[in-house]
Amino acid sequence: MQLSIPNILTLARMGAVPFVVACFYWNSPWASVAEITLFLLACVTDFFDGYIARQQEQVSEFGRIFDPIADKLLISAILLMLAGTHVLSKLSLIPTAIILCREVLVSGLRESLSQNTDALLVTNYAKWKTASQMVSISVLLVAHALPNWMILSLLGQIGIWITALLTLVTGVRYFKKALALMQ
Repeated sequence: MQLSIPNILTLARMGAVPFVVACFYWNSPWASVAEITLFLLACVTDFFDGYIARQQEQVSEFGRIFDPIADKLLISAILLMLAGTHVLSKLSLIPTAIILCREVLVSGLRESLSQNTDALLVTNYAKWKTASQMVSISVLLVAHALPNWMILSLLGQIGIWITALLTLVTGVRYFKKALALMQ
């Protein structure tokens, strides 16, 4: 593995996951601030690792494989924590399940088509999906920190439903492309 700035940012995003999760267990304002800050920093690294890799021509096999994995680890872990702490309503568990299932499906498709390196490249729709996930989750994390602000929880949960719709669209596109490649 080449230790380039983009790859270091991807590793940092993966490394942030256990710390963000740990913050859920401390019931203090500082833990909430740390949780939100770490999540937002991880989101920023997602943008910059790809941007720098393209601009500095440092696109690597490691980044191609681990950048989406880092995103999935971060998003999945936080969604599970939000569900487990009841920040997400029972109804919002439906889009959460859709999001998590799509992430597993796309990861499996990428793995099965790994010999074809250009098979399931990240699309602009998938980038919008990831941005939607990150914004919705950010709002939900703030709602977790400020439980009396019910409007934030409502906005975050609406965002999760919108994200699930984008998730379905991108998942179907990847699935169709994978089926065509497998035939």
